Amino acid sequence: MTRGLAAVIASAALLLALAGCGEKKDTTQPSAAKQSLTLMLDYLPNPDHVGLYDALATGQFARAGLDVKVQTPSDPAAPLKLLEAGQVDLAISYEPELLIARDKGEQLVSVAAVSQVPLTTLMSLKKGVRAPAQLRGGRVGTAGIPYQSAYLTTILAHAGVPRDAVKETNVGFDLVPAMLSKKVDATLGAYWNVEGVQLRLAGKRPRIIRMEQVGVPTYDELVVVARKDTLANRGDEVRAFVQALARGYAAARADPQAATDALVRAAPDLDRRFALASVKASLPAFFPADASKPWGWQDPAAWQAYERWMFTNNLIGVMPNAGATAYTNEFLAGQGS
Repeated sequence: MTRGLAAVIASAALLLALAGCGEKKDTTQPSAAKQSLTLMLDYLPNPDHVGLYDALATGQFARAGLDVKVQTPSDPAAPLKLLEAGQVDLAISYEPELLIARDKGEQLVSVAAVSQVPLTTLMSLKKGVRAPAQLRGGRVGTAGIPYQSAYLTTILAHAGVPRDAVKETNVGFDLVPAMLSKKVDATLGAYWNVEGVQLRLAGKRPRIIRMEQVGVPTYDELVVVARKDTLANRGDEVRAFVQALARGYAAARADPQAATDALVRAAPDLDRRFALASVKASLPAFFPADASKPWGWQDPAAWQAYERWMFTNNLIGVMPNAGATAYTNEFLAGQGS
C-alpha cells in the first residue's frame, strides 16, 4: 500500500469528524444478459474513486452490459494478490506496486491510469521547512514502504543533501498525527489531494512538495489492473468497463457535487465537506495533460523512465519490466480495435 488513506477515516477527528473524454463511440454493444465483473479497490472508497461511483450511480456500467461488483480489501496489500489468484476480475492499484508484482513474475497489466500524476508528497507542518534542503538534520516519517525510502534518497540527492543527514522513521499510516505531534519534521507518503486537503480544512498550512518536482520521475499513482488472460479472453468486457469508467470521471468533472453525492451515498462514513473539496482538488489529476488523449492514457516514455528509476534504485531486478507489456492503451476510447 502506498498511501496513508487510513487518514480518510481519521479525518472525522481531524476535521471534527473527507465532459466527454474525447472518446469515440464505444463499439462494444451490451448484451441482453449483463456480464459480471468484480473490481477490487486499492483501499476504502474515497475521492480518488469518484468517477467509479458516479458511473455506478448513473448506470454507465449497466448500459455497457456489465454488472460491476465493487469490493474493498481487508488488507491494503491484497488487491494484486487476489487479482493474480483469480478471485477478482480487475483491481485498482499503483504503478510501482504493479511493476514490483510483475518483477516477481505475476502476469498483470495496467489497462488505464486513474491518476495521471503522483499523489504522494513530501509534506511538512514545521515552520521553515519549505524545500528538501531544509530537512538537513531533521527527521522524515514514511509508511515503511521501500520505494518511499527510495523517493527520499532521490529527493535528498537532487537537493544536494547527504542521505545520512536526514533520519527516516516508519510511522506507519499515522502520517498526519506524526506531523501534528511534531514527532517528525515532515512525512513522505501523504497525498496532496487527501491529507493536504484535510489539513487545510482543519486550519493548518501544510507545505507540500510533489514528487515530480524534486527528482522522482512522474508516474501514474493509480491504475486499473487486469490479468493477461482476462484481456485475452474477456477483452470486450474490459473495454466496456474502462470506457464506462471514463464516462463516470467525465461526469464528475462536469458536475463535482453530484458525483461527490454518489460517492458519499456509497461511503457514508466520508465527511462530505472533505470529500467535495478533495474531489475538486483531484479532478485535474484524473485526465491527461494532452487533451487529445483519452481518459486513462498511459504515457510510454513516462512508464519507461519510472521503470529505469525503479531498476536503478534496486526496487525491481529486471529490465525491461514495463516496455509495452506492463500497460496497454488499447482498451481506451478510440484506441485498439
